[in-house]
Amino acid sequence: MSQFLALLLMLATLGFFGWIGWQAGRERQIDRDYYLSARGTQSWQVIGLSLFASGMGIWILFAPSEVGYYAGFYDIFAYALSAATPFLLLAYLGPIVRERLPDGITLGDYVRTRLGREMQGYVGCIAVLYMFTFLFAEFTAIGKAMHVLADVEPIIPIVAVAAVTAAYTAYGGLPASLGTDRIQAWFIIWLLLVVTLLMLGEGPRNLWDRAVAFNPEDDWSIGSFTFTSTETLKSGLALLIAITAAELFSQGNWQRTWASRDDDALRRGAFLAAALCFVAVLVMGFLGTVVAGDGAVADPPAAFFYLLAGYPVLLLAFFVVLGVALVCSSVDTLQNAIVASISQDLSDQRLTLAQARQVSLLLIFPAIWLALEMQAASVFAIFLFADLLATATVLPVLLSLWERIVPQAALAGAIVGLLSVVAYGAVTADLETGVGYLTSPTNEWGLANLGVFLSALIGSGVVTVGGSLALGSDD
Repeated sequence: MSQFLALLLMLATLGFFGWIGWQAGRERQIDRDYYLSARGTQSWQVIGLSLFASGMGIWILFAPSEVGYYAGFYDIFAYALSAATPFLLLAYLGPIVRERLPDGITLGDYVRTRLGREMQGYVGCIAVLYMFTFLFAEFTAIGKAMHVLADVEPIIPIVAVAAVTAAYTAYGGLPASLGTDRIQAWFIIWLLLVVTLLMLGEGPRNLWDRAVAFNPEDDWSIGSFTFTSTETLKSGLALLIAITAAELFSQGNWQRTWASRDDDALRRGAFLAAALCFVAVLVMGFLGTVVAGDGAVADPPAAFFYLLAGYPVLLLAFFVVLGVALVCSSVDTLQNAIVASISQDLSDQRLTLAQARQVSLLLIFPAIWLALEMQAASVFAIFLFADLLATATVLPVLLSLWERIVPQAALAGAIVGLLSVVAYGAVTADLETGVGYLTSPTNEWGLANLGVFLSALIGSGVVTVGGSLALGSDD
């Protein structure tokens, strides 16, 4: 595919979404609250499609097929399930949080009512770090995608996507993100249909035989969809814990909790998003095993794109448009959600609407730089780092629904969650390994390490509950 055609399609798609976002932002007068929450305005269909589009992103073209290339059934199924479980939890927890805090915007707002300003600040820091990591991972992925599809230099799509999404997000806030999500969700659904028809066109039996074949050339790749083992089961469970915890810190999901018209709209929308996400990730993970069954590839994180080799230009053009839609769907949500968390949790609501818009624009510069620096890195590995931060903090936050949890114990639990990772590494190997787990929580095969994520989860939970009971008994 020619670079000129790829760039033309990319710019046209960005222009279309920029126009949609601008139109959504000018539908009504925007004040600070509406900019950050779009409070009580969205139907269940819009909430469902928005959660789905925001949760997917262009990572779906990389991470699931990479997991499928290296692992077996347990990892693929757990990855798909972990894409759905955050929305199932949101369907249950969202109405509770809405009832207790009707005028909230972020999860940190609720945390403050239960655990105080210090814990809100800590949760805000973790949320911003997680979402910012997700943001530059998405930029990294669009750079890779355009390079693979049309040999475009990564800096071009990264800067273009960052500039356009930051512009319409800064102008229209959450309403602009919701407006574009409705269109982007249908692009992703079309992806599933096109990919399914494309693969079935080669013959279902042939596709299945390739998926269940073991990789004949790569010693690090299991490659078979039907392969199961204790190690892949552990890795699958680690993914389930990691991604579920991390997505609960995506403030974009919580913004949509308050954007829903009512509890029923939130529940139904969350169930719709859960079903769509599960199917999307399962299909893409399955296709990674098809690639592995054909033999080793030079760039496993881009495993899905090897299936497109030899297909006509028209199909590749579709994936350029799709890739841009995917990255915009998650990036605009992340940009707005980071601004919301900074405005509410870190600045203690001191930022004005104008200042919030300035922050939204300034975010893109460090994100672009990191995305260019991380072009050689695995998108999946970048996500795991962010997931660990959230895993160490999620239980202290969720346990705050229990009235006996006290602020000091919750904050200590969140910090001990990360220290537990270091302790786990020191006990099972050495201190250097334990410190290394904080930035690379993987096992020797490069898959999610169950011991690392369990240590973060258990350590934080034990200290939060134990400390609360001890401190509570002193009252």
